[in-house]
Amino acid sequence: MMTNSKVLLSKGMDCLSDTLGLVEAERFISLIKSEPFDYTEWRRDNLWNNISVEQLSKEAGEYRRLNG
Repeated sequence: MMTNSKVLLSKGMDCLSDTLGLVEAERFISLIKSEPFDYTEWRRDNLWNNISVEQLSKEAGEYRRLNG
């Protein structure tokens, strides 16, 4: 079941605020809104740039083992 939009926005803001702090979370949102930004392209080019498929698979398996 998909989370409704209000709940998703609230959880997302909570994650950003908990991780970055409220001011930096607001700044992050402002940057995303004002910059031409393709998350899919960024993720492909930057997120796992220095990790092999084997290492990523190993880490994903470990995460799943620990977090169900």
